Amino acid sequence: MTADDDENATSIREKYLAERAKRLVEGRTDIVDLRGDPRLAHYRRDPWTDYEDRDPVSDDVDVVIVGGGMAGILAGVQLRKAGVRRIRIVEEAGGVGGTWYWNRYPGLMCDTESYVYLPLLEELDYIPKNRYAFGDEILAHFQTLAARYDLTQDALFHTRADTTVWDEGSLRWRVRTDRGDEITAKYVVMAVGILNLMKLPAIPDMDAFQGTSFHTSRWNYEYTGGTIHGGLDGLADKTVAIIGAGGTAAQAIPHLAKDSKQLFVFQRTPSAVGWRDNRPTADDFADDLQPGWQRERMENFQAILQATPVDVDLVDDGWTRHWAKATAMPFDPAWSMEEYEQRVEEVDFEIMEAHRRRIEETVDDAATAESLKPYYRYPCKRPLFHDEFLLAFNEPNVELVDCPAGVERLTETGLVAAGREYDVDCIVYATGFEPEMTPLFRRVGHEVTGRGGVQLADRWSDGPRTLHGVVSRCFPNMFLMPSPFQQGPVTANHTLAVVEVAEHVAAVIASLEEKGVAAFELSEDAEDAWCQKFLRVGPPLGAFQASCTPSRINNEGDPAAMKPLAGVYGDFFRYKKLLADWRATGEFEGLELVKESSQHEGDAG
Repeated sequence: MTADDDENATSIREKYLAERAKRLVEGRTDIVDLRGDPRLAHYRRDPWTDYEDRDPVSDDVDVVIVGGGMAGILAGVQLRKAGVRRIRIVEEAGGVGGTWYWNRYPGLMCDTESYVYLPLLEELDYIPKNRYAFGDEILAHFQTLAARYDLTQDALFHTRADTTVWDEGSLRWRVRTDRGDEITAKYVVMAVGILNLMKLPAIPDMDAFQGTSFHTSRWNYEYTGGTIHGGLDGLADKTVAIIGAGGTAAQAIPHLAKDSKQLFVFQRTPSAVGWRDNRPTADDFADDLQPGWQRERMENFQAILQATPVDVDLVDDGWTRHWAKATAMPFDPAWSMEEYEQRVEEVDFEIMEAHRRRIEETVDDAATAESLKPYYRYPCKRPLFHDEFLLAFNEPNVELVDCPAGVERLTETGLVAAGREYDVDCIVYATGFEPEMTPLFRRVGHEVTGRGGVQLADRWSDGPRTLHGVVSRCFPNMFLMPSPFQQGPVTANHTLAVVEVAEHVAAVIASLEEKGVAAFELSEDAEDAWCQKFLRVGPPLGAFQASCTPSRINNEGDPAAMKPLAGVYGDFFRYKKLLADWRATGEFEGLELVKESSQHEGDAG
């Protein structure tokens, strides 16, 4: 690095720290209690499916799956393949799909390639319509999977689990719901998802606003008109405020800009928005595909993201070109650690400078362009990819309100931010969900009581305690679907992790049943040994995250406060082999087993 380069790097670092400091404001992370405040209940109401009264269900099944999103559906699919007949999904929404059930806002797309994101394409003999699928196609895909494997007929929709309690006498789980259902099951699979808790910032005087307001995951098409593909003709005479500038906002803003009379975009932190290059799937895409093509493509994508050598980049997008370089640069043994970190930083600077140049070249107004520029390291926030977002700011009816400290308060007629009052007809909260690192016991949303009356929230108060991120001591016959920072795999394409764990869970249950096991319990030694892997590596986000602008990835600017046990298993392929080897022995290493014939003869042994 030359003297000029070093001076420029120092200047950029100082700019990054200054931008971070603007956003370290008291109350930044405060959110409203959507479950506990009846005044806000309307934000959570289901606009997609009518609530239907029904009689309480009393049933005994093989498996209860808590959650009907991607993880719950894929767990159910693999259990069906393993021969499990009696499955009940308990789901708070009015149907399957999870995030894709709730999110139906205009412009909704997946941010990873559809050919690697939509699972089991080969089994359904289906090729997505576009390189990046729109939300309605993704929801339809999960609905098709659930119907194909008979998962919806016995599902309990618009139903929330109230308590899940282990009954030591019967060696079964008892699940009670908010609709009076009482279900016993040999196994429980917690598949509650990673983005399942709608987030609303705690803005002063939220009750004051007299206009229309809604969260993007409950989009009000009765008010806006249109569909997920746009045409929001109800906004032609409306002034709209959208709060947020992340992934949701980036997709909705082009449609709001096109159809509303006036649009104000309230931004705390700009996003790094790369070129998505979305396009229809080529007519000949499937011509040369061989069996196993999707898993090969998924694993090729993952390999590049974790710096595992491959011969060809099958996906070739912003994730593999930029994210992989910034987060998984191969280490040359000839380098010192200081040299390695310097090279990573140089690549990061190049990537972010390219993003900033794109903004300059795309956005006509210089002041708006400057406010849209992201000044932080690339991995500090999940990157975005979109082709129309930046262009929306060239529309004369669109105004960016740059407010690093957030919206100050609401009024009867609008919002106050950056010292100015804005009168609007409608407020759209594009504020997303509580982050992926939200502890499991909060995402589960109800009391889970294990052996000896142990509460999941108490047992995990210092962070997750698992084996493989899948089972946990004191919670017999319970399986956990993967989540970031839950001691299992984490990938940019979450589908890959879910597919792997769903296959593992189904295979383990099938093997337990074949061997006549009534219950299993994770041993203390096995749990402790797995947890030690994460204690040794320390804080999971790396020291540089402490200088990042606050975001959901770095615990809103305070990574040091994260629980050391809340780590990730970084090498997906090593994790996959570890699970396969563990199953192959047939010994259930680390599990204490109770056979059917001895289930009333004492403790697990």
